[in-house]
Amino acid sequence: MVAPDLLPRIDSTLALLQRVAIEYRPAAFSNSLGAEDMVLTDMIARHRFGIDMFTLDTGRLHDETLALLPAIRARYGREVRVVKPDSAAVAGYVARNGVNAFYDSIELRKRCCEIRKIEPLRRALAGKKAWITGLRRGQSAARAALALEEADEVHGLRKFNPLSDWTANEVWSYLRSFDVPYNPLHDRGYPSIGCAPCTRAVAAGEDARAGRWWWEAERGAGARECGIHIAPDGRIARAKAGT
Repeated sequence: MVAPDLLPRIDSTLALLQRVAIEYRPAAFSNSLGAEDMVLTDMIARHRFGIDMFTLDTGRLHDETLALLPAIRARYGREVRVVKPDSAAVAGYVARNGVNAFYDSIELRKRCCEIRKIEPLRRALAGKKAWITGLRRGQSAARAALALEEADEVHGLRKFNPLSDWTANEVWSYLRSFDVPYNPLHDRGYPSIGCAPCTRAVAAGEDARAGRWWWEAERGAGARECGIHIAPDGRIARAKAGT
């Protein structure tokens, strides 16, 4: 049973996805396989929108995350395209710095993200006119002004964040109402899930993304992002809707 107050949210999000599928073909959905992204997976797959779905397999993801790929295939009959980092770049980084060098400095962590996430994303988005994400304003203070639609200057296309104004409660209400598969790590205190060695469970009252690269916060670092949603000025894009 879908909560009545969630229905307008669903309708507006479906309308946006349909518009992107029609007006920005070919469009792609960058699927992190997190809770928000499983909402969008369900919408895109069940309504058969012509939107490519891909995920970035960094080589360091949790087994629970990867297990969602066959679950999606079984549930929806849809394949999620898996994009992996360049093996030579990964091997070179590990040879020079060590397999877990990202713990040593912010620079080495960002370089690891560049190799395992940012460069594969560029390849995945090549030839696309728009990309879709599961970002929400409520995920962190750095994302508080996130736009529904924005110009992605880095990749030269349009970027859509259909769940930008959804709350966490609305995300989970949708998942439960439609019995959508999700990562069991969410039930173990992981509201935000990235690579296994770079993610920990959060304590009650902590920011939802406090478990991402937590050791940097302990060393006094501010906002922490992998870089795939960062604008040229170093901030998460805050374009006005429709610009």
